[in-house]
Amino acid sequence: MNRRWPLLVLIGSLSLGACTRRAVPSKTTAVVRPPAPEVRARNLDFTYLAAKGKAQIEANGEKYSANLNVRMRKDSVIWVSASLLGIEGIRARITPDTVQVINKLEKTYYAGGFDYLRRQFNVPITYAQLQAMLLGDYLPAPQDTALTAVTEGPVQRVQYRQTGILVEQLIELSRARLQQLNVTDPKSQSSLKVTYNDFQPLQPGEQPFAHGILVQAQQPGRQPANVTINYRNVDLDKERLSFPFSVPAEYGRKNRK
Repeated sequence: MNRRWPLLVLIGSLSLGACTRRAVPSKTTAVVRPPAPEVRARNLDFTYLAAKGKAQIEANGEKYSANLNVRMRKDSVIWVSASLLGIEGIRARITPDTVQVINKLEKTYYAGGFDYLRRQFNVPITYAQLQAMLLGDYLPAPQDTALTAVTEGPVQRVQYRQTGILVEQLIELSRARLQQLNVTDPKSQSSLKVTYNDFQPLQPGEQPFAHGILVQAQQPGRQPANVTINYRNVDLDKERLSFPFSVPAEYGRKNRK
């Protein structure tokens, strides 16, 4: 199996830009900005989420699938276990400050910051961006970033630029949920498209949640990478979840190159 196992292929598909520098007005100059347009999106409201499903991956000329077990405490921790043929191969525990990954196939582990993912895939990914993509939530523009929001029939198209990268989000107005995310980097000619489908209501509150996610990433000089996630079971706040993570003594630590 290719070393870029399912979780990192999924995470690496996120090609969102880094946070822009905030404008700081001078003490003597009043900065007047037009009011931001209303974005008609409603993000998922929960404390704990548990989901099980399957990921189909096409990347680096290979095709394979993995069973996924995903747990979250919103804004605090993302826990993912990926298994092949009933045997766990990868476990990850991600917080806003740390990334911990066990690769049981290679008997290695990593523990550190998000710089690991940035080096692996040359993308300035953040915890908030990863969480939003997995949930199908709207990604707000950074502070002081101009955005446009245009209604086109049943969809609201929201666009903004972030450090030269164009971020476009299509919101299905009948559900107020994200239908599609498009990220384009004209300079590198790389692109990302995430499509959400198979919306089903979750309790509490009959909140629409996409049980199907298709991630399509393209970078110059590489074959397109596609990841399809289909969730079978998704529960919100059914129970207080644990996020177990321990490293066997014989595992070797990955170098932080």
